Amino acid sequence: MSDSPERLFRLLSLLQTPREWPGSELAERLEVSPRTVRRDIERLRDLGYPVQATMGAAGGYRLAAGTAMPPLLLDDDEAVAIAVGLRTAAGHPVDGIEEASLRALTKLEQVLPSRLRHRVGTLGAATVPMLSGEEASVDPRTLVVLAAAVANRERVRFAYRAADDAESRRQAEPYRLVAAGRRWYLLAYDNDRDDWRVFRADRISDARPTGVRVPARVPPEEDPAAFVRRKLHSSAPTYEVVATLRLPAGQAAARLGATAAGIQPVDEHSCRLRGHADTLEWLAARLLMLGCDFEVHEPPELVAYLREVGARATRAAG
Repeated sequence: MSDSPERLFRLLSLLQTPREWPGSELAERLEVSPRTVRRDIERLRDLGYPVQATMGAAGGYRLAAGTAMPPLLLDDDEAVAIAVGLRTAAGHPVDGIEEASLRALTKLEQVLPSRLRHRVGTLGAATVPMLSGEEASVDPRTLVVLAAAVANRERVRFAYRAADDAESRRQAEPYRLVAAGRRWYLLAYDNDRDDWRVFRADRISDARPTGVRVPARVPPEEDPAAFVRRKLHSSAPTYEVVATLRLPAGQAAARLGATAAGIQPVDEHSCRLRGHADTLEWLAARLLMLGCDFEVHEPPELVAYLREVGARATRAAG
């Protein structure tokens, strides 16, 4: 193996195996002299790879943990396994690693050979995740396209399905992806609307880069996550609830937990609850699960919904 770059890659691949390699064995594997092996080890150290050497009959070379992350060499199966794992993490976010998973997936898929991209895509297409019914399913390929557009400041085209199921084609300049709970949101400058917009990633399809690079725009706020949160709250329907609970204020606060800020005592046996939520279903379920009698004063929509639920429960009970 006379070609120096190829020999270095082969040497690095051997050293990434968790064991110590005697210099004589490395020389035999690479078909070079021990002196060439020592010289190549020094080259790897110059490139930032922490290669350690131990003396003696049982000594040799091994790759140790360093202070920085040097490039890794992966064989085909390892690359596919990592790509599939990153796709899973990106599609089913785990607190603290969502964005890192997506960044790593974007970098890896950009350098995967076409044969490996096909293998990863085939496995992804054949895999069906088991969701609880509340999560929004996001195609990791969509996230990869959007993340690459953010990194490259590139305009993209995509199809978008709004909350009322209206379909449209959009052309936008992605700025940031924001992971919130089990959902992903895209903060982007909408070229068709000439304004900043927040798109739910699970409603985006057929995302394609246009190849058009755009100058950096001043974001609407310094914190993208805060802007997305504010936009979501402002667009969601909000119901203000006022109810009397036949429960002491202390017990009601203990049962409501984090949502107990709006409790005021009425007497030693009851309290007044004030709060808000974006769905009648959640409000009704929360009140019913308190395990006490209550009377709803506001909103009238909640009163009507509870009557409907009560009638349904009565019919179910025979």
